[in-house]
Amino acid sequence: MKKDTVLQINNLQFGYEKSKLIYDNFSLELEKGQLVSIVGGSGCGKSTLFELISGSLHPIKGTIKAAKIATIYQDPYSSFHPTYSIQEQIDDVVAPYESSELNQILHLLNLQKEFLYKKPHELSGGQLQRCSILRAVLMKPDLILADEPTSALDNIIALETMKMLLSFLDKVGILLITHDKELAVWCSDHIRDIENKDSNR
Repeated sequence: MKKDTVLQINNLQFGYEKSKLIYDNFSLELEKGQLVSIVGGSGCGKSTLFELISGSLHPIKGTIKAAKIATIYQDPYSSFHPTYSIQEQIDDVVAPYESSELNQILHLLNLQKEFLYKKPHELSGGQLQRCSILRAVLMKPDLILADEPTSALDNIIALETMKMLLSFLDKVGILLITHDKELAVWCSDHIRDIENKDSNR
């Protein structure tokens, strides 16, 4: 991959049945500083693409090259263990980091430090999703996979959360899954509508 390329997919072919392909000759390139959205209705294969990129699934043909990945999921409550504090769960997956770095990201995300000592059920959905972003950014990824990261939030909190996520584009590339085409148009450098095979903005 080129220096600033964080994801390169070439001629991907995949289907759970070979006679019924979800992806056929699908290619995509994403660079640091870019946000690319994958849009389409429920069941069209958006989340399958993330599983292919993360290595949980393997293509029939084609290649996928990805730099270091962190993932933000649709439901923040399902992405944290219910019985451990947010701080404990961040420390489980993040290498040692400077307190100044943590404080800077907390400030950008409008999170209070005491939230980190709480358990997931003690936070609102918006607060917990921002904790998901905090954890992802502290992992120092090159690529963030964001799977419907705002669909469980109300419109105002969703917009604030997306703006916060976009503020980290100087450090990463972001691949966003969303069913919300208006959101994709608002935030994306490129859009791939996988229900409309000819769509590529």
